[in-house]
Amino acid sequence: MGSFIKTMEQLQQTAGGKTIFFDARMLTVYWETKPEIIEKILPKCLKPGPVPLVNAFIADYPRTSFCPPYKEAGIFVLAEKDGVLGNYCLDMPITDGMAMAMGREICGLPKKPADIRMNCDGKKLTGSIARNGIEFFRIDAEIAGKMNAEEGRDVVDAQIGDGVPMYNIKYSKAVDGSGFDLPPTLVRQRLVYNNKEKDMAVCQMALTDSPHDPWAELEVVKMLGGIYTVGDNVLESGENLGQINPMEFLPYSYIRWDWWLK
Repeated sequence: MGSFIKTMEQLQQTAGGKTIFFDARMLTVYWETKPEIIEKILPKCLKPGPVPLVNAFIADYPRTSFCPPYKEAGIFVLAEKDGVLGNYCLDMPITDGMAMAMGREICGLPKKPADIRMNCDGKKLTGSIARNGIEFFRIDAEIAGKMNAEEGRDVVDAQIGDGVPMYNIKYSKAVDGSGFDLPPTLVRQRLVYNNKEKDMAVCQMALTDSPHDPWAELEVVKMLGGIYTVGDNVLESGENLGQINPMEFLPYSYIRWDWWLK
């Protein structure tokens, strides 16, 4: 019988458990945007990376170590803290409620429920993300051993390599609406890719403006192309980098919520 209260024996069963995504199928598309866009949307505690690089992924997780299968997506910009490059997450649509809660509460990720479609037929992959009646992201990719730009792989390898950590900000809005209960805190966490398959892809992407998921704000100046992977990915434990200025962060603190005006 289930219970709202867990025993010490039950808690011990989960202690030290790893967060693993088995046979994760992912397509990550990379493009360069305008430097001033990166400057605008990055919180003041982070600096833009050396290249105005954006990446967005769409993924199917057929089995995990912590919840039922689900689909997920996300969009990031290259950022830097104390000389360490990483990806700052702006939005992470998701199809599972438990994975959404864990990502928001533990990692500080801006996860929101969404309709995510992903289909891989041989060397062709299609995907889309929709929320609130708006399909704001669509991708058509050919896994072709090359990217859109001839130098695309070199740019990605130079900045991302085998992967860089994620930067997120954990916080809690005050119950009386006066600010924050939990001071905004910058955290860093790494996803390790244990790839079984990896190939380059030529991508055709469409971004549609949405007030709730404004991916289209990250204007495409140069499409670099995509990287397709299948593997057992592991999310490592994160680290606390310290509190940040609450008032400076306030304008950036709404990425977890939709934007409905009266």
